[in-house]
Amino acid sequence: MTAVRLDGREVAEHVKTTLLEAISKLSYKPAIHFVRVGDDPASISYVRGKDRMATSLGVTSKVHALPEDTSQAEVETLVDELNQDSDGDGILVQLPLPSHLDAQQILVNIDPAKDVDGLHPVNIGRLWAGQDGLFPCTPRGLIAILKHYDIDILGKRAVIVGRSNLVGKPAAALFLREHATVTLAHSRTQNLPKLCQQADILVAAVGKPGMITADMVKPGATVLDVGLTRVDGVIQGDVHEDVWEVAGYLTPMPGGTGRMTVAMLMDNTYHAATMRRAQN
Repeated sequence: MTAVRLDGREVAEHVKTTLLEAISKLSYKPAIHFVRVGDDPASISYVRGKDRMATSLGVTSKVHALPEDTSQAEVETLVDELNQDSDGDGILVQLPLPSHLDAQQILVNIDPAKDVDGLHPVNIGRLWAGQDGLFPCTPRGLIAILKHYDIDILGKRAVIVGRSNLVGKPAAALFLREHATVTLAHSRTQNLPKLCQQADILVAAVGKPGMITADMVKPGATVLDVGLTRVDGVIQGDVHEDVWEVAGYLTPMPGGTGRMTVAMLMDNTYHAATMRRAQN
């Protein structure tokens, strides 16, 4: 058996096409602000890619590039100003921030209605309460990939390895909303291989290259590789290449879940604009 490739690029293009049509029908242009502090090469690249996709969709995009030594008060002041910008629909503060900044406090200061990363406690609360809101982009992308390929989620056993606030925890909430039976595993989970073998849908989101091996995967299972680690300049995922011979469906790394993160960010921006402006 060789797993069917779940192509994140293909799904992202589908999302982009849908958004282009929806945005073209609006009487205004949604707008997003990106805040980047310092000159970390990865952050520069990520923000450039997000800015490029926003522009391609007809979304007004502005990048606020701040020096490495920008103070906590200065970043929070900028966020406050962007909260008050009546034309701005979304705010994204690129993580990670320099070590002298309190990222959590900065994220809490973002208006939940403009929190297109879906990381504000208000939006996280809405996610777990089953309410509408803006939810984390990478986990939303996982659900979108499965639905694009008509992979059933309802009633399936989903095992998520990794409990981060960015992926693992919100992914658990989103799979629960799709009526999966969810287990959230982590570094202290006992007998992890046996647990993974029970999964119909296995999500690997730890950041440890090759940790999910073929003997940990139920034959025919769907495996979503979210882990991304650079080893000697080469991107490696959490899923070992031998899993291709066991799984039924598998996302490649790169080319799988990463591209969907940016696509769902743009989807969040569209929804933030339509929800916020409908209330004004």
